[in-house]
Amino acid sequence: MIDKTTVKELDLNRYLGKWYEVARFPHSFEKGLVGVTATYRLRDDGMIEVLNEGFKGTLDGEHSTATGKAKIPDKREPGKLKVSFFWIFYADYFVLELDPNYQYVMIGSSSDKYFWILSRTPQMEPAIYNMLCDKARKRGYNLEKLYLVPQT
Repeated sequence: MIDKTTVKELDLNRYLGKWYEVARFPHSFEKGLVGVTATYRLRDDGMIEVLNEGFKGTLDGEHSTATGKAKIPDKREPGKLKVSFFWIFYADYFVLELDPNYQYVMIGSSSDKYFWILSRTPQMEPAIYNMLCDKARKRGYNLEKLYLVPQT
């Protein structure tokens, strides 16, 4: 059983901006992408614009982008967001662990198939990465398939 408890507080203004994907579980919509970043911006309608970017195969491969939107459906659970890249179909985006200084974050979903570690910098200190992996294991995640994303 996976512990999907989310953070109790999320300051959206501090969360906005660029995040680098340090590690992820493999899935079809990011297959073969490296140098992946996610940039969050507040939209005029109050939703969040999500811009995912990466490169196919290698860091000098073809640039790939996907733009979506996100929302916090229940303000009492700010760590549980919904993200959509396809019309009206929303997926869970659970903020599981968040650095008090908003320098790293661990993301999951209602399914144990999705998992990400993001950082404000392209490289994460090994001690922080290992600490997040330990927390993920304690939550019940099997990290055997965790893919370290090449970054600049």
